Amino acid sequence: MAAAPVAPPLASTDDEIVYESMPCIRVYKKRVERYFGTEFVAASTDAATGVASRDVVISPNVSARLYLPRLDDESAKLPIFVYYHGGGFCLGSAFNPTFHSYFNSFAGLANVLVVSVEYRLAPEHPVPAAYADSWEALAWVVSHLAAAGDNVRDPWIAGHADFSRLYLGGESAGSNIAHHMAMRVAAEGLAHDARIQGLVMVHPYFLGTDKVPSDDISLEVRESLGSLWRVMCPTTTGEDDPLINPFVDGAPPLASLACGRVLVCIGEGDVLRDRGRAYYDRLRASGWPGEAEIWQAPNKGHTFHLLEPCCDEAVAQDKVISDFLNR
Repeated sequence: MAAAPVAPPLASTDDEIVYESMPCIRVYKKRVERYFGTEFVAASTDAATGVASRDVVISPNVSARLYLPRLDDESAKLPIFVYYHGGGFCLGSAFNPTFHSYFNSFAGLANVLVVSVEYRLAPEHPVPAAYADSWEALAWVVSHLAAAGDNVRDPWIAGHADFSRLYLGGESAGSNIAHHMAMRVAAEGLAHDARIQGLVMVHPYFLGTDKVPSDDISLEVRESLGSLWRVMCPTTTGEDDPLINPFVDGAPPLASLACGRVLVCIGEGDVLRDRGRAYYDRLRASGWPGEAEIWQAPNKGHTFHLLEPCCDEAVAQDKVISDFLNR
């Protein structure tokens, strides 16, 4: 007698794909596979620039890589730049080769002390975990204004940070984080009367149900960015959530932004270009008393400077940011 046919095994729900953006990431219902930004490079002193780096543990969830440019004067005080990396809240690391190479170059160019923050990634740690971790890092940096034992204070920050020139910044999702940190400072303040001097917003990741012309640069990418947000922040109300759209009712008023200066960098070929431009325009029109600047890279797409760090536009963008931090 012939054996009865055996039904094929049912696919595991673990294999259900919730989101993918290849070749970078694939999110399954119960696991995540990352193919980009997972490499680690050790802190070191860069032979080409003389910039030194070291890693610090801030808490069980938060750490950072610090970059100190070569100093002719060992007592020199430098602007301090607290930086939040991008990657859609789900990719990237302060310790991967891309950001390590970038800050070895940038810290030397700008002559600034960089604190590159490592926060927990979604979807394993959904948004707003990244905001909580980023705030913890900022509070740790500011804590160096208090008198404390050397075992608590980082020697580079304690010895070289000029807190009258404290800046926040980031690219893409990191810009989103930096914006929310400045808004939280407006609401709660910082310890020791610390103040944010300025905000650097590079290709900010903001969305909205309103249509803008740059949406049409790539409808596929634009749709993917909306899907990405809903997966990284599963409790979201959608693209008009104040966490991803700073212009909607319920978002903190732009007029309250807690800094005196803002630089917005956009790319002409970036699908998020007009979201960044709207941030600049609406900030200026809000009654905010600070000074806002905008700079556009011709013909370049999202975070092009990390993909082509030596191109003319990336060099020019770095110079604009450097000048902003040192003005």
